[in-house]
Amino acid sequence: MPAGGLEINPFLTPIFTLKIAVDICRQFARFGTFIMKSEAINTVLTFVLAVLVLASVLFALQSIFRSRELRNLQAQTIACQSNLNRLNLLMNDAIIYGKVHPDITRVLQPFEAKPVTH
Repeated sequence: MPAGGLEINPFLTPIFTLKIAVDICRQFARFGTFIMKSEAINTVLTFVLAVLVLASVLFALQSIFRSRELRNLQAQTIACQSNLNRLNLLMNDAIIYGKVHPDITRVLQPFEAKPVTH
């Protein structure tokens, strides 16, 4: 009960006083009316909200385009690795063929692996 001994009925209190009360952890916190009535603060907060929404849209689009590019690059990498494996198999077959037929060695000589010097 309030100090005056009268109980306050929430249905009889004016609606504008209930509108500024915020329920935080079952305790009421009251904000001054100057916070929400200030046009400058409303303008700044609206501008900040618009900037954040725009940034989130840009980041979402950027991630979509980058993931599409990554998928394309992965497909190209797989194709290049497949071609490299085929070339290695062909080179190994040519080296084996060169052991039986030595006349092909002059053709294979430019493609032989050279030792790495540090």
